[in-house]
Amino acid sequence: MSLTDPLRYPIGAPELPEDISDLERNNCIDKIAFTPALLREALDGLNDAQLDTPYRPDGWTIRQLVHHIADSHLNAYVRFKWALTEDFPEIKTYDQDAWANLKDDYDAPVEVSLQLIDALHTRWCRLLRSMDENDWKRKVLHPEDGERSCQAFLMIYAWHGLHHIAHISNLRKRTGW
Repeated sequence: MSLTDPLRYPIGAPELPEDISDLERNNCIDKIAFTPALLREALDGLNDAQLDTPYRPDGWTIRQLVHHIADSHLNAYVRFKWALTEDFPEIKTYDQDAWANLKDDYDAPVEVSLQLIDALHTRWCRLLRSMDENDWKRKVLHPEDGERSCQAFLMIYAWHGLHHIAHISNLRKRTGW
């Protein structure tokens, strides 16, 4: 898998510098905060047939992307909670492709996940804005990726929502929707 494939990685791969400034951290939190509105804007006016269109060959449908964002960001929120309340916890991974093929991701109305994302991002951003310098350094053990700090997770998830919104926006441009 190439991280330079524009259909898979339309905004490139996430950047994970070891240190970022408070301003950069706040910008990342803002990206997470704005994700629900940007996602709704990207989806505006799409019908069910369009929602069931893959964003790329052999890719998920737009509907699956929306539900994936909810699934992924729920997991991220819980990972932050574990990192802030336990000493170096080992987090659980999940098979995102298997989740995307469950009936609730495959054919549920996107509005269900949009409402979830709205509420989740409100709670999540309140948590993120309450964190201090020591909190950002707290770590978890990711079974596949090793040690991950809260700061690294912040940068990953600031990128993640925008990454999938770009999938939708780029498909709309390519198809003229």
